[in-house]
Amino acid sequence: MKQTCSAASIALALSAALAVAATPVAAQEKAAEKEKCYGVAMKGKNDCKAGAGTSCAGTSKVDYQGDAWRYVPKGTCEKTKSPTSATGMGQTKEFKEKKA
Repeated sequence: MKQTCSAASIALALSAALAVAATPVAAQEKAAEKEKCYGVAMKGKNDCKAGAGTSCAGTSKVDYQGDAWRYVPKGTCEKTKSPTSATGMGQTKEFKEKKA
């Protein structure tokens, strides 16, 4: 049996392959524009890491938890309010909360 491919089929396959190949690059570029900021996430709104016994995103138990982070635009973390941090601003490393 003889099979033929139309130009449209080839174009569709090629565009799908290119879209899949470009996805990791776009994700890496977006991540490069963000930084992890500890102590700025509200309860249940963290992007990841929230201490022992938690799984990851959305598991912070309190507002401004010092071991829970959220992605913020690069360069803004230490300018973002965090009443539980010693400086009163977000931190690029996890910290033990002070009393708010």
